[in-house]
Parts: sequence; C-alpha cells; structure tokens
Amino acid sequence: MSVTVAVLVGYLAMLTALAIWSRKETHSLKGFYLAGKKLPYWVVAFSTNATGESGWLLLGLTGMGYAVGAQAYWVVVGEIIGIALSWGLISRRLKRLSDTTDSITVPDVLAARFDDSRHIIRGIAVAIILVMVTTYVTAQMVASGKALSGFVGMDYRTGVVIGGIIIIAYTFVGGYKAVSYTDVVQGLLMLAGLIVVPVTAIQAAGGWEQITATLTAQDPALLDMWAVTSDGLSGWIAIASFVGIGLPFLGVPQLLVRFMSARDDVELKKARIVSIIVLLFFTIGAVTAGIAGRALFPGLEDSETIFPKLSNELFSPLVSGLLLVVVLAAIMSTVDSLLLLASSAIVRDTMQKILGSDKSDSDLADYGKVVTILIGIIGIGFAIPEAKFIFWFVLFAWSGLGAAFGPVMLALLYDEKTTGAGVAAGMLGGFVTSVIWVLAIKEHVYDLYEAIPGFFVGLVTTLVVSRMTKSVHAQ
Repeated sequence: MSVTVAVLVGYLAMLTALAIWSRKETHSLKGFYLAGKKLPYWVVAFSTNATGESGWLLLGLTGMGYAVGAQAYWVVVGEIIGIALSWGLISRRLKRLSDTTDSITVPDVLAARFDDSRHIIRGIAVAIILVMVTTYVTAQMVASGKALSGFVGMDYRTGVVIGGIIIIAYTFVGGYKAVSYTDVVQGLLMLAGLIVVPVTAIQAAGGWEQITATLTAQDPALLDMWAVTSDGLSGWIAIASFVGIGLPFLGVPQLLVRFMSARDDVELKKARIVSIIVLLFFTIGAVTAGIAGRALFPGLEDSETIFPKLSNELFSPLVSGLLLVVVLAAIMSTVDSLLLLASSAIVRDTMQKILGSDKSDSDLADYGKVVTILIGIIGIGFAIPEAKFIFWFVLFAWSGLGAAFGPVMLALLYDEKTTGAGVAAGMLGGFVTSVIWVLAIKEHVYDLYEAIPGFFVGLVTTLVVSRMTKSVHAQ
C-alpha cells in the first residue's frame, strides 16, 4: 500500500509542477481558456484523446470486452470513425473560423456569423453545457473517490474531497495550458497501461490460442464480432449502437476547443495522425484486456472491475500502483477539461457576452479561476453522498452534448444557407431528442443508442429551419 501511495504522491508532484509552469498563460481569457491558441500538435493530439475517453475507457470499455467479448470491437470501429471524421471534417475549418472571429468558446463560434443580439444561440448553448457538464463532473468526482478508496484504502468521502481538490487546484493555477500538458502525461500513462496490461494478460493466460480455447468453452459467441446478429434486428441495432458511440466526437465542446487551441493549420494536420493512431491503441488495448481478463478470471460479479483486478493480480506493487494511477489519470483528464468548459460558459459567454460586463480581460480571467473552483466544489458536494441516481444521467451526457453541437457545427461549417434560427433550433432538437429517447423511447427500440436519433434530428432540424427562415428573410 505504501508503494502505491508513493507513486500517487510522485504523480501529484508532477501535476503541481506543470500547473506552476503554466501560470503565465492564465492572465487573459484566451490564455486561461485556450492557452493563447499556441499549442503544438502532440499536445493537441494527446489532450483530445485523454479528454474524450475518461475513466470509461479503462473501466467501462475493458468491462465491455469482458462481458461481450469480440463484439466490443465494434466500439473501436465507431470511435476510430468518429475521431477521424472529427479531425477530417471539423478541426481545420473550426480553427480557421475561430481565429477569424476571435472566438474563445464554442458558443462564440456558433454565434459569430449571426445577429445574436438577443443572445438566443449563446443562451441555449450555455444552458446545455452547464446542465450536462455539472452532472458529468459530479460522476467523475464519484469515480475519483472510488478510485482513491480502492488505491489506498481511503474512506470514500475523503477520497472524493481529496481527488476533487487535486483536480481543481491544478486547473485553477495553470488553466488550459496546465490541463493540456497534464493531459499529455495522463494520455501517455493510459497508452502505456493499455499496451502493458493486455500483453501481460495474454501471456498469463497461456497465449491467444489458449484464450480462444478457454472462451470457446465458456461461450463461442465471445470470439465472434457478428454473433449478436443472430438475434435479428435487435442484433443489428446493437452493432449500430456500438458504432454510434463515436458520433459525439463530431460535437462535444470539450474536444472542439482542442482544435481551436492549436498553433496553426500545420499542427492540426500532424495532430490528426497522432490522435487516430493513439486512440486505436487505447481502444483495442482496452477491449483486448477485457477479453483476456475473461479467460483469466471468469465469473466476476462486476465486469468493470477487470482492469483493477488484472493490475493487482499480474503485477508487482510498484507497477500495480502505476496502473491504478492510470485510472485516476483518465478520470482527471476529463474533469479538468469539463471544469474549464463550464467556467468559460459562465465567464466568457454569460458575464462578458450576454450580460455585457465591462471588466478587463485580466479581471475576467480571475473570475474564471474562481468559477472553476465553485463548479468543482458543487461537483464534490453532489458526489459525497455517493448518489447513484446521478449515473444514469451521465450515460447520455456524452451523447447529449454531441447531439446538441455536432449537427449544428457541421451545418455551420459546410452549409452557407445555415441561419441563426436553424442553429438554435438544431441545438435544442438534438439535445431534447437524446434526452427524451433515453427517458421514454430507448427501451422500446432495442436500446438504440440515443446519439443516433439525436444527431439525426439535430441535423434535419438545423437544415429545415435554416431554409424556412432564409426564405422568410428573403421575402
């Protein structure tokens, strides 16, 4: 246990050093929220991947590999398609538009081309971001508390508070630059863990042939990506849902701002290649670790405990400590970005743009730091009771953000007929559809993933309303 604590302390010391080093960029809004738009490609690439995956990659996706076997590779397919489309269709055009309009946030970009004097576009965007991000942060705080409890035997509530303080502190001190560079460290840790663990697990199980034999004895369907199609329509919908998990990559704001923060177009081109390759290792490693874990430790009550189980059973205390820190790193790399996203929605979009604050850029940046702390404290407060009802909401936080912003971003960047009314209607249409789908429809349509109908409705609504309002204006 003491070895794990030592590893954790060393990791936290590194985060502290990065935060202090990044402080000079935090005295302006552009510096605090986008690191001055000067990040190199390798930082943008790793920050994009680390932010997008969170603890779900190491716990959820490995657990999915354990539970359904090779079928979980459809999630790999979906995520790679999603991230490739995001880099190919969104990144460079968004970067150019954000630079041309001097945008700092995603709502900035959405409102820049239109007469949004009534702040309808910005207001809708801010509301969606704050609702989704608050619950997302809370759930990740819960996860950090459970992780620290598992790492060092710490009381859950104490773990939530300490984990929350750590994340809030380096985000507050170093802003987006600290978050991005710590994402590189966290991303490298995640990459190492998702190479070492599956390779070691395969060796421990006697090689891939032995794993194949073991799983065939358990259930041959665990080795067949197409096995679920034997169920007919429900099976094909399951595959579509797995692949659809990649759709929100086109729109979640915490990833879009990564593109905006790059130094220039050349850096984005290089970042795209690194990001896709690293995500491929991330996702294949996670699913493979879960499959190998199923052969080694069948019968686990909770499939999502397989990564910690492999870490504890197959490695020395030092390496096990490092791997447990990897889980914490995955959680942190998402929470810090969400804190900044919510803070920018309040300070930049609400205080400066909607309310018209005349405070200086430096003063507003200071307000941003305070708001970051407050949002983090709210997340800690909700997480301390370990309120499990929050987790159902988090299941569609990713899809809700993606369905709200992905379709309108595509329309804005590619369709010259897009209007402000279309953007506002599209955001609401995509978001509301994804929420209603989960609450009232999903269980009746073979659990079709909510991002798929949400994205479709958001895109159609944006295009139709834009053309209707375009013709009205033309008359």
